[in-house]
Amino acid sequence: MNLSEKFWKRAKTKLRAKRYDDFPAFCKTIDSIVACGDVKDKSDPKLKKYSGEVKMKRTNFAVYLNKYFTDYLPNACGSSSQTIDSYRYSFIHFLQFLSEERGIAADKADLSNLSYDNVAAFLGWLENSRGNGVSTRNQRQSALNSFIRFLMCDFPEHLDEYQRVLAIPIKKAPQKEISYLKTDGAALLISKVGIDKTNGLRDCVMLSLMRATGIRVSELIRIKVKDLSLHKPYALLIHGKGQKSRYVPLMKKMVPQIRRYLGQKGYDKPEKLNEWLFKNHMNEQFTRQGVNYLIKKYAQMARMDNPEIIPEDFSPRKMRHTAAMELVESGVDLIYIRDLLGHVSLNTTKTYARADAQKKRQEIEAAGKEIAPPEDAARKRDSNLKDWLKNFNRR
Repeated sequence: MNLSEKFWKRAKTKLRAKRYDDFPAFCKTIDSIVACGDVKDKSDPKLKKYSGEVKMKRTNFAVYLNKYFTDYLPNACGSSSQTIDSYRYSFIHFLQFLSEERGIAADKADLSNLSYDNVAAFLGWLENSRGNGVSTRNQRQSALNSFIRFLMCDFPEHLDEYQRVLAIPIKKAPQKEISYLKTDGAALLISKVGIDKTNGLRDCVMLSLMRATGIRVSELIRIKVKDLSLHKPYALLIHGKGQKSRYVPLMKKMVPQIRRYLGQKGYDKPEKLNEWLFKNHMNEQFTRQGVNYLIKKYAQMARMDNPEIIPEDFSPRKMRHTAAMELVESGVDLIYIRDLLGHVSLNTTKTYARADAQKKRQEIEAAGKEIAPPEDAARKRDSNLKDWLKNFNRR
């Protein structure tokens, strides 16, 4: 085998293995093959197969999606693991849509599938077929828009189509009344946890922290033992959204229960400071799905006693609403509530600045009595209704 044959064999092996991530490197190899005289020019049929493989790799949906998640989001954008996880689910659903509605398998997806028609149909599919709400729809749309902005610099030939996709308006979500538990409802829910049962103390501490601090589920499962400060002033370090941390106070009556839980799990030793505070039955970090399961389980048990004070669709989010509303009704300043809940804007916290229906009704009735004292209508003192109507509101 001469030098040209050896080089051609080695080049074919490299091309089959798809070791070239960029097109210039591929072209350089092709030029070298042509220079060896084994092929006449770049249009030779021998190169057609391998050229197609490398070009496909350069425009492959999977390649750029991998770069987007492994490099662009964590390094260029500094996105948190929670944001990346949320965006990951968005593309899982998009690939599912392409498979079910367009007949395009995940491994066959191409960047050309990110068209206006496909994205618009995908957003409608989320609401109609999956039953997602408007907020979820907007979140998925945000993930796709971020990926498209990432692609725009590398594929300027698709700018027109990408701009059409980015122009799809964000759908306005209807304002819903905040659903939360009253004080007796929250107490009933926590009372259903059997402390003496397996993991009962763990569940009780979890629910108590959620009610007292309004902590998010994503923040709850990321608490480590070292984040607890069980010496005065009692506090908890919470690692929140956007890689922002905050300290929240712990109520004095909760501290003995937390200490008991730490002793039960053996977390009161110095070498356990880096352990996750809450672990599941597999001795691994708790998941959001696990917390949702616990909340729904105890809510169902509480509903058997009193279904009127426990919503059927109770969730961890509503436990956060419960904590916020208890603070509002206690007269705590909105600035402090904002810091406790980890809101970026005070406008978000202002949604909690409302009393429950009973309190509003009592205040309106009281104000109405002061403004308009009871008296007989003028018409009742007039025997002739027709004359009264003629003279009514005359200037």
